[in-house]
Amino acid sequence: MDLKPTKPLSGFIELLPAQQRCFDYCAAKMQNVLRNSGYSRLDLPAIERAEVLTDKDNWDEIETQIFLFQKGDTKMGLRYDGTVGLSRFVAGHLTDLNFPFYTYQFARNYRGERPQRGRYREFWQLDIDILGIQNLSLNYDAEIVATLMKMYESIADIVGGVRAKIGNRRFWNAMFSYLNLNADQARDAFVLIDKRDKIADFYEGLVETVGENAAKEIDAVFKKGYRSFVGKTDELDAAIAEMDKFMKLLDAMGVKNAEIDVSIMRGHSYYTGIVFEFFSIDYPDLPAVGGGGRYENLASKFSKTKIVGVGASIGVSRLLVALMEAGKIDLTRFSKPVDVAVLVMGDENLPYAMQVLNTLRDNGIPSVAYLDTDKKFKNQIEYADKIGAHFAAIIGETEVANNVIALKDMVSGNQESLSVADAVQKIKVK
Repeated sequence: MDLKPTKPLSGFIELLPAQQRCFDYCAAKMQNVLRNSGYSRLDLPAIERAEVLTDKDNWDEIETQIFLFQKGDTKMGLRYDGTVGLSRFVAGHLTDLNFPFYTYQFARNYRGERPQRGRYREFWQLDIDILGIQNLSLNYDAEIVATLMKMYESIADIVGGVRAKIGNRRFWNAMFSYLNLNADQARDAFVLIDKRDKIADFYEGLVETVGENAAKEIDAVFKKGYRSFVGKTDELDAAIAEMDKFMKLLDAMGVKNAEIDVSIMRGHSYYTGIVFEFFSIDYPDLPAVGGGGRYENLASKFSKTKIVGVGASIGVSRLLVALMEAGKIDLTRFSKPVDVAVLVMGDENLPYAMQVLNTLRDNGIPSVAYLDTDKKFKNQIEYADKIGAHFAAIIGETEVANNVIALKDMVSGNQESLSVADAVQKIKVK
């Protein structure tokens, strides 16, 4: 019989133990920041009705991203991000929640797009959102950015520093209105601006899309700065003032590594105001390592109540796996999860060895037992060495008779006979 493949499907991630421990460490640190900041975790279904995930307004944008399937008469799909499911949940629990509602999700998401380096079909994403009824102060947009910055700072020892780049879709809506662009031209211009750094013939694309006069004005935003359009229209003045106010808010909240970059647009059409992306300072070749923005109309298909939100996401898999694959993360600290290997010389000594093991674990000492008690000492000590245990607790007939442990320091090679209590203290101060 032919053996079945051992590799996962393309676009699906499998981590080795040390990599997984690093991943879990970072995830725990970031979630701890969120809990300390008053965000409540939601664990929403991975499967949603197809009509929840898609509609005629954004089908062209996301149809290639969704794993769709059908059971009986029900069409379903796997979530591709956390925002749509969150909007459905909040709309269905308006009377159960307190607003503004601070929440986060840490979950696997699924996209059916073609996998490539840094983009996966299954990936972990950390989404944070603040939602309000009818309106939501700009202060909450700044709170989201400041919280994300703290999250990145909590794992700076792993991923290095980051900087935030701030854009504003409201500015471009006002700009396109000022230039009298139609809906199709505005949509295509959004796409071009979003990909400005990746397109060699950006200006030529603008001319083809919006005409030469409008293209010159748009290009002037980047050459002269967005403030050069102060006084053109009330809408532009309001959007420019919003960006200036936002930067002052970030400064007041302690965010220093932030700057205005009007080319930041974000891909999703549901963003309506301030948008932002985070980029690695230490690894500038990486794409954006997180981002988000304000959305004001997404929940309209679930509720007549206006639900306004600002949210962001960190592609945890995308960030960490990219750095691991590039050899940018030192996994040494995650390669030795066990402090003590309990080695049992003979089955008759197993009951006492289990008492010792439980005492070590009860004292918060990561410990594992080698339970092939018939194996020779050479085999057992080699196991302790392979797993990187700092100590081997050797238990044979003599140790059981004297109620002690033969504690071997695997680093220095020293070995001594100690009571269980003394062994615990020695291990804790290693």
